[in-house]
Amino acid sequence: MMTLKPETIHTERLALLPLQIEHADEMAAVLSDPGLHIFTGGAPDTARALRARYERWAAGSPRPAESWCNWVIQLRDMACLTGYVQATITADGRRAAAEIAWVVGTPWQRRGIAAEAAQGLVAWLRQHSVDTVVAHIHPDHKASAAVATSAGLTPTDQWHDGEIRWQLPTS
Repeated sequence: MMTLKPETIHTERLALLPLQIEHADEMAAVLSDPGLHIFTGGAPDTARALRARYERWAAGSPRPAESWCNWVIQLRDMACLTGYVQATITADGRRAAAEIAWVVGTPWQRRGIAAEAAQGLVAWLRQHSVDTVVAHIHPDHKASAAVATSAGLTPTDQWHDGEIRWQLPTS
């Protein structure tokens, strides 16, 4: 059984840093725009709520065959956090699959940060023998569709909770 732990991932402009509870205060500001919830629902979390969520995530999945890997996205030249990427990885002993997601705060959107972070995450997953990479994207979320495309994922004809399943073609 494979268990993965997040490691720092470096891309051209970014450092994907393993999520720590201490990131909650800065991330509460990064994720404070209610517009980030248009496609996913809900509302921005307070720093306190994020700390509680990050504590649960840090404790890890209660399922032995599942790894929760979460990173904050740091724009290195500004030394600030801009969003996050995550992967839930399941393994059955022979194969591993990851469901990925990303969010970039409104002030940092349209700069290619989400695409670069998603590409870095997918490359890291492939280096760790993850066979299948999927994301679920609302059909009207054109920006997320562009990010998924840039990371090599393509839409399938499968739907899950009103979202289209995107998948990295298997090699």
